[in-house]
Amino acid sequence: MRRVIVLGALIAVGGLSLVVSGQAPGPSDKSIAAAKIEKVKENLYVISGSGAEDTSAFSGGNVAVFITDSGVTIVDAKLPGFGQTIVDRVKSVTSKPITRIINTHTHNDHTGSNEFFGATIDNIVQENTKANMAKMDEFKGPKAQFLPKKTYKDTMKIGSGKDEIDLYYFGRGHTDGDAFVVFPALRTMHVGDIFAWKALPYVDAANGGSVIDQPKTLAKAIATVKNVDTIINGHIPVSTWKDLVEYAQFTKEFADFAEREMKAGKTAAQAADDYKLDPKYKGYVVSVNPAFGGARSNLDIAYNELKK
Repeated sequence: MRRVIVLGALIAVGGLSLVVSGQAPGPSDKSIAAAKIEKVKENLYVISGSGAEDTSAFSGGNVAVFITDSGVTIVDAKLPGFGQTIVDRVKSVTSKPITRIINTHTHNDHTGSNEFFGATIDNIVQENTKANMAKMDEFKGPKAQFLPKKTYKDTMKIGSGKDEIDLYYFGRGHTDGDAFVVFPALRTMHVGDIFAWKALPYVDAANGGSVIDQPKTLAKAIATVKNVDTIINGHIPVSTWKDLVEYAQFTKEFADFAEREMKAGKTAAQAADDYKLDPKYKGYVVSVNPAFGGARSNLDIAYNELKK
């Protein structure tokens, strides 16, 4: 999610816009309760996030909890104010300390509680994500100390054997720094918000995201990463490799639709009126919330890209 909604085509939605911009006073009891910890595989858990459709329980993105011999790695850190909740959920499954944070991208429903864990924790992001984080108020001035100290460009390997984590970057999508975090021994990959939900993408063009490149990026991931069967998404419950393949095709068909409509001389508004979900995509919606994605906002971004 974006830290602040600035795309003109988006509709600000009261409570959610406050939460995503970091202006909310703190997590509600309902949002804390929504952040449940569930086992994915041996030594791998997910602290659930919440979909944008339920603003009263919005707790940020899904957090992976990977228990290794040397400590716990978490992938993403929810909104500001959720640090203690994350610690409490981790303590319910292991006595080992949290020693590392990997952020899938810059948005503060995934980086918001980084500060809670201090400036010395091992924090790793794709290099574009660090640059994007440096533009956020949460990491400016004295808070720059909480910026990640480690970055990677295309790939990074952490640990070995059952504790190995492989990091990949395949190109623009939700932002220009989306990480794919693979736990190879467990055949599982955290994909963050490049596949947040079964709906049209939420693309943050201001942070380098791309409607046209997103399906290409997903295709590269599918062609490169092997032996994965389980996907931890940005916000929806844990899904499968088959779901990821289907979502990549869904986004490709939308990008192709945008190009056809533009070539036909239609405006983005006219194209949005024409867009219909293909019934073969069962369980999909156009948008989980009018503030996040949807046909018109995606088409506005796609048209701007295609004009260049």
